[in-house]
Amino acid sequence: MLEREATISQTRDRFHWVIPDDYNVGVDVCDKHAETTPTNCAIIDIDADGHASEYSFQALKDASNRLANALSDTTTTGDRVAVLLPQSFETAVAHVAITKMGCISLPLFTLFGPEALLHRLRDSGASTVITNAHGASVIADLRTQLPGLVRVLCVDGAIDEAQDYHAVCAEQASDFTPHPTKADDPAILIYTSGTTGAPKGALHAHRVLLGHLPGVEMSHDFFPQPGDKIWTPADWAWIGGLLDVLLPALHHGVPVVACRFRKFTAKAAFDLIRNHGIQNAFLPPTALKLMRLDTPDTLVPMRSVASGGETLGKELIAWGQQVFGTTINEFYGQTECNMIVSSCAALEPAEPGVMGFAVPGHRIDVIDDENGTFCGIDQEGSIAVRAPDPVMFLRYWNNPDATAQKFIKVDGQDWLLTGDKGCKTPTGRIQFIGRDDDIISSGGYRIGPAEIEDCLLTHPAVQLAGVVGKPDAIRGSIVAAYIQLASGFDGSDNLANEIAEHVKSRLAAYEFPRVVRFIDDMPMTTTGKIIRADLRARAEKEAEDEQ
Repeated sequence: MLEREATISQTRDRFHWVIPDDYNVGVDVCDKHAETTPTNCAIIDIDADGHASEYSFQALKDASNRLANALSDTTTTGDRVAVLLPQSFETAVAHVAITKMGCISLPLFTLFGPEALLHRLRDSGASTVITNAHGASVIADLRTQLPGLVRVLCVDGAIDEAQDYHAVCAEQASDFTPHPTKADDPAILIYTSGTTGAPKGALHAHRVLLGHLPGVEMSHDFFPQPGDKIWTPADWAWIGGLLDVLLPALHHGVPVVACRFRKFTAKAAFDLIRNHGIQNAFLPPTALKLMRLDTPDTLVPMRSVASGGETLGKELIAWGQQVFGTTINEFYGQTECNMIVSSCAALEPAEPGVMGFAVPGHRIDVIDDENGTFCGIDQEGSIAVRAPDPVMFLRYWNNPDATAQKFIKVDGQDWLLTGDKGCKTPTGRIQFIGRDDDIISSGGYRIGPAEIEDCLLTHPAVQLAGVVGKPDAIRGSIVAAYIQLASGFDGSDNLANEIAEHVKSRLAAYEFPRVVRFIDDMPMTTTGKIIRADLRARAEKEAEDEQ
């Protein structure tokens, strides 16, 4: 655990890693607590109707042992087992059981369509899928294309070719001897969002959980504290839900709220926080933006709120302080190497628009990857992480070339390139500028979309905003903004001009959007990130049609 010192630098200097040779995620987050505090609450499972069921660590151990015994008939060490479920007790059980078996857990979003599921299941060679009725129905149509898939378990009962999960587990004993795993043995296979190109499987070792802990503890102002209880609307199939919330909280023995809203709304989120005394939350920027549209009349006090995935602007930071009574801590990472940068209001005031400091235990720098040198203060370059690192992925599944391309040597040392552009600030923080393919080159200026999107969100008519470069014969590219309007506003030329002027009067003149388009639905990944590749394709098509 992080030990709090007076400053971030002192906290970092005192920190050191403790990574044992023998380590198993399932044992760490479940069995160790079942031995010492068996009746303590592990999961509070809230269904779509709002009914809550509490499960202790002993219940989690018993259920995961039964599932591990059930899977042992058809599954062996190293097999990939897919978990296609929403937040639920069974989802936690599945991840614990799979890792205790020495198998590899494959988290999958319930929102994935057939093609997305087919790619991941076929590429990973998954032998088993644990899912619900909807997932079982989709999988049934794909079985002929998945020769490696030998078994499907359904939590809603026997459907199509799927077996009844609960009936199968009920026949098993509650005793199970975990497979002896090393910290570097594979444990979790998470596919990238696929904003560009086919999604790649990032293979993580058991140590990935230990690697996440300092970032989680920092972003939640020295988590855990007495009375902590955590929730996120982010699906546990995303690394942000699984390894920023569920598993770290269970590691620390903190209760995790699992909730399945029929539809995410601001009111539902605020009611959940109030009714269940939630003290900590990871709220992705998209969730915060939606919640801001329906701000409650009274304070909804929380001990800590963390956010990551897209940069927050000063408007959202200020709003969070007003509504939650705490400063939202921004953090940064990616599927391959997560939770490596974070702010921490308990140590240093937030700097809006700047992600934060390198998390203790991780060495982060900004590199000129063309020349293989480190960048100076305020010099734009590629955000990179020194390898090896406990939170860093082992490799891309079945893709050694992509794995090799992820790394660069500087002064004889290996660094992982995140694919994001940024710079080091005079205060020692890391500022995010944009992804390599998101940077807009316009009239000799290099423009990152995040700052413009933040500014657009300060206009009352804007609910969501995506900014990309549109090809231009004179400037190379011009800034194009795609806007999803807030309720009560209608798109018009006057409103487009007003929004463009709103940015021009607040940012540099070369950054304002020369093109403003109103769209009904913003293209987004299942993790809530804007798919700028789709917007770029739209902008390029517009440019072609105008020629």
